[in-house]
Amino acid sequence: MKNIVAVNASPRMGWNTDIVVSEAARGAESAGAQITRFDLYRLESFTGCVSCFGCKREKTLGKCVCRDGLAPALEAIRSADGLILGSPNYLGDVNAQCRALIERLIFPLITYKKEVRSYAERRIPVLLLLTSNSPGAANVELMRRYKGLFEAFFGPTEFLTVGETLQVNDYAPFAWTMFNAQERQQRRETVFPEECRQAYEAGARLAGE
Repeated sequence: MKNIVAVNASPRMGWNTDIVVSEAARGAESAGAQITRFDLYRLESFTGCVSCFGCKREKTLGKCVCRDGLAPALEAIRSADGLILGSPNYLGDVNAQCRALIERLIFPLITYKKEVRSYAERRIPVLLLLTSNSPGAANVELMRRYKGLFEAFFGPTEFLTVGETLQVNDYAPFAWTMFNAQERQQRRETVFPEECRQAYEAGARLAGE
């Protein structure tokens, strides 16, 4: 049985990113995988890479040596057969917690050697999920960049962008003139379920690789 790690980088449980990650995880389970899940905002305090270079020392090559709240997730991913990683779009990028995870996943694998580029002992498939207020197509270039990064150091990577998300149940208190609340609600009821289905199928494909 394959062990897939699913990581939700959103602080909002029960909302867009959480739902899409959960659907991808369900898809992986449908293909026979076992899911280990981490919600980054529920972990103990952690930071991004602190540039200690412990991961470049002989005894700990390729491994982050910082022992904070992120350590269990990093250890689980190192031994996993696949990774599902979902984040909301904050200011045109993944959010800070997701970025911290990516830094501490990728930097330890960089060798700084001409002979071999990566310390990764094996390759695993990755599914990247991004939810956003903006249209999904607006985030394709961002996700292509992360796809290239993960393919260089992890393995074959697929991504799904979910755009024009419903931000709140009731828009009335906010007076946000950029959004049409009725259209967002309609999209939530008609388009979002299809995007969840796509996430489910992508999770199943991940587990089947």
